[in-house]
Amino acid sequence: MSNIENDARWNVLQVKLQGLNACKAFDFFRDGGFEPILIKGYAAAILYPSDIGRSSVDIDLCFDPAQFENAKNFYQKNPNSGVNVDFHNGFRHLDALSWEELFARSRLIDFEGKPIRVLCPEDHFRVLSVHWLTDGGENKGRLWDIYYGVVNRPTDFDWDKCLHVVSDRRRQWIIYTIGLAHHFLDLDLRGLPFEQQAKELPKWLIREVKRQWDLNIPIVPLSATLDDREKFWKQLKKRIPPNPIHATIAMEGSLDAKTRFHYQIGNFFQRLRPVWKELTRRMYHQIVGNR
Repeated sequence: MSNIENDARWNVLQVKLQGLNACKAFDFFRDGGFEPILIKGYAAAILYPSDIGRSSVDIDLCFDPAQFENAKNFYQKNPNSGVNVDFHNGFRHLDALSWEELFARSRLIDFEGKPIRVLCPEDHFRVLSVHWLTDGGENKGRLWDIYYGVVNRPTDFDWDKCLHVVSDRRRQWIIYTIGLAHHFLDLDLRGLPFEQQAKELPKWLIREVKRQWDLNIPIVPLSATLDDREKFWKQLKKRIPPNPIHATIAMEGSLDAKTRFHYQIGNFFQRLRPVWKELTRRMYHQIVGNR
């Protein structure tokens, strides 16, 4: 068997494994009375060609904000559940629609006779796009989510349902992300209602995406580096000045703005608060522990 055939079989197995893990997670939380919504991971992988894999480390589940803490407590009280979950408190910055609206528009997909709840294709595409921008455009591999989300979208995919339920500014984010997939991955835009707009990308956006790919330093939470001085300073340096793509999205800004400086300043202080809170908490415990 050739390496290509081996890779194809491996990719099929990886997608199946993701589906099995997602089913296991849904069985677990449904037993506790929770009905989350799966994003990314398996929900994105099913749009990839069978010979191209999309790996994922954990299972991203969004929970009703009113049940979020209870769901986390339920998970923590069952450490042997065997599921590795990345918890999301609703959809927060990832979308402008409410939990109730997104849940009502969600659907169940079948995996070997078991139902997995996912967003409708139009809503999930928005979430994938905003998530990619929130990461500052640094994840080259995940831009393929956008590529295959367009190429392999369902035949009844409704661009109005996707784009015209959010603000003009957020609509611009989605269209420009599609434009980046066209620019870097040669996504065919023919026939899309916003084809010309997607091609008219701000030059700074293209430069910044390429710079992030060349830099190749994945961002991680500063709180996760507090015990490693070298990693901490490396991550701090990456944040000063803040990534202009991330800062623009975090501050609900326009990618067409003439400057990103005001978004970067706002985002710097926005991100400083939780880090400072964690630092002071650790300092307090160290002082108390040394008495």
